[in-house]
Amino acid sequence: MSRLTTRNTRPRILAVASGGGHWVQLMRLRPAFEDADVTYVTVQATSKEDVPETSTFLVVPDATRWDRFRLVRMALRLFWIVLRSRPDVVISTGAAPGYFALRFGRWLGARTMWIDSIANAEELSMSATRIRPHATMVLSQWEDVAERTGVEYHGAVL
Repeated sequence: MSRLTTRNTRPRILAVASGGGHWVQLMRLRPAFEDADVTYVTVQATSKEDVPETSTFLVVPDATRWDRFRLVRMALRLFWIVLRSRPDVVISTGAAPGYFALRFGRWLGARTMWIDSIANAEELSMSATRIRPHATMVLSQWEDVAERTGVEYHGAVL
């Protein structure tokens, strides 16, 4: 029995994305989170204005695979966030922060979903490819990409 079915509280969602298009796509999912307690995590403090006042908003250091020190700082911050928030579900639309959040969330028993960016029309992103073995669900917004890579497709939702 999952944690969601054993308690009478609203599900806790950790919604994570890097900046730019990844963040925009995550924000388009907000209506799906109406009946949940949501913590939003991204790399830009100015993105707080996009988040409902009833939700928690947190910022992690921005990093790429080329800056190992900042990547480790990001990972440690996300580990702490996942540990403290104990989400039931972790969802990401992309890049490094989402990768780490899904990995750590899965370790703690959360269900995890990666929605690959609509921009990845030819192949899965590197992050989606790396998170695939560890995520509960990976979605592509392109039917042919989903078929070729073995991930799920439920329409171009974002």
